Amino acid sequence: MTPEELHVRVPWGEIRGLVWGPEDGHPVLCLHGLADNCGSFSTLIPLLPPDFRYVAMDFPGHGRSSHRPPGTFYNLTAYVADVRRVVQALRWSHFTLMGHSMGGNVAGTFSALYPEMVENLVLLESFGFLPSEAAQVPARLRQVLDGMLQLESTEKKPKVYSYEGAAERLSVANPSLTPESVRVLLRRGLVDVDRGFQFSRDFALSLGNVRISVEHMLQLQMKIRAAVLIVTADEGFKKQYPDSERDQVAARLLQVYRAQQATLVSVPGDHHCHLNRPEGVAAVLSPFLLQKTGRSSAKL
Repeated sequence: MTPEELHVRVPWGEIRGLVWGPEDGHPVLCLHGLADNCGSFSTLIPLLPPDFRYVAMDFPGHGRSSHRPPGTFYNLTAYVADVRRVVQALRWSHFTLMGHSMGGNVAGTFSALYPEMVENLVLLESFGFLPSEAAQVPARLRQVLDGMLQLESTEKKPKVYSYEGAAERLSVANPSLTPESVRVLLRRGLVDVDRGFQFSRDFALSLGNVRISVEHMLQLQMKIRAAVLIVTADEGFKKQYPDSERDQVAARLLQVYRAQQATLVSVPGDHHCHLNRPEGVAAVLSPFLLQKTGRSSAKL
């Protein structure tokens, strides 16, 4: 499947992305992780059932999508609104939503706010939400606000790299990426400039997100009506970023997901398992898609 380029007009520019599969295929919207781009799905989607319509969007400030206007924030609510804009432009009323890492958190929140639209929810190395304890929210909010003001005052300019230097910088920042995966992400993650390349992503992405509280998270999670598939990697985020608080939150999330009859699967690989080792993810994702949409495995 050779992808086409997606263009969706938004008030500050456009949201870009890639599209695979026939126009009349069951729609699947794919959401990438923080500082990645939609190219992170480009090794997985060719291994999935071909009669689906896969749309992978570059979030604003990532890949080839426009940056948000200066002085505005990148946060979960804004990303959910971006998803709503894209599906409205595509005229999708019912679809499957798939998200990796931060994209999984956006997908979980969208599925809770628009449960009538999301038929199936696929979470790759994500539990759909990443909250903070309520007592931590004020400090985190102040950190993000102060960071934005500091960023505005410094007027920092993007650094120019050679291609090899950019590849090394991305590898250091994301040690789970293989050399080939680095090259895949750089296809949409760099722009040509005089004397080299600059990363296309917005500096403001480094400020992070203000997280909701655990109590708010549980209220949202209970609104999800989609069939849920959670795919974690055996060398993924739970092993790379051990955190006792996160484990406690994950346990509460999984309790609700099990009550909702979600499917939980572990596959070989690391945090970018869908990009680095897509065969293992495809082996569990393809049957899920076919079963939940009533399609035949003979079409694989």
